[in-house]
Amino acid sequence: MTGTGARWLAGALIVACVLLVGPSASNGVHVGKPLPAGAAKDVVPNRVMTWNICNPCKGSDQNVGRAAEIATYAPQVIGLQEACVGDVERIRDHLRYQYGLVYHVEYGSVLQNWSRCGGVPWSPGGFGQAILSAAPMTDHVNVEYPDGGSEDRGYMAVTTLVDGRPVRVFNTHLAQRSQASVRAKQTGVLAKEIARHDRTIVLGDFNAVPDTAELSGMWGLAEDADSECGPSAAGMCEPTTDWRSKFDYIFLRGFVPLEQDVHLTPYSDHDLVQADLRRT
Repeated sequence: MTGTGARWLAGALIVACVLLVGPSASNGVHVGKPLPAGAAKDVVPNRVMTWNICNPCKGSDQNVGRAAEIATYAPQVIGLQEACVGDVERIRDHLRYQYGLVYHVEYGSVLQNWSRCGGVPWSPGGFGQAILSAAPMTDHVNVEYPDGGSEDRGYMAVTTLVDGRPVRVFNTHLAQRSQASVRAKQTGVLAKEIARHDRTIVLGDFNAVPDTAELSGMWGLAEDADSECGPSAAGMCEPTTDWRSKFDYIFLRGFVPLEQDVHLTPYSDHDLVQADLRRT
């Protein structure tokens, strides 16, 4: 091999190693987009988050910023909606190699869509929900609703740890805003499964404000992490979208909300919703 060829091969190997290992510095100091003052130093064991990242919503190649948003709060469990598998993989890698936050992941894809998620025509990217958890997850299920409305929709569920105790975590995305009757059927399917568990956390974009009829089944089973919010107090519920409606919920059974915060973000038309919990 010529000297030029050897140098080319060495350079290619270095690039490959960087891609495989990620952008973590060799001395153990993590490099990445700077986090704001007061950001979490490590995973917060009683913190959960829901976020519709809206693919692509506000442009492509947003995953570095999305990872920085998540790393700022470092929840134990994260539910993502409108998520492509490839985007979630990149967010997860950024969290690990740039911020030292290691998450397990399970997917709840309802579509295999090349035009939306990329990939190749014979292997399109999965689109739907995902759950990231700092603790391992078991008993993963992925269910498509019998009627998704104008687009396939579903829920996923896993068992993992929050605040040191096992909990069944659900993540869902209901039918679009104009399809209330479809959402009513979907919440019926979801509520029936939630009712089987004494301790649950339900994350998701329900595409409905709190006082709508289709959410009545959810309010009968659980409370929102926003302690001021309920089915008869829509005006007191903090909005979670760019059009200032509350569509995103953290419903709780067997947990008491300590604090919920809604964080505006430039990476989606949905805000990032984070809550700290205490087990009952």
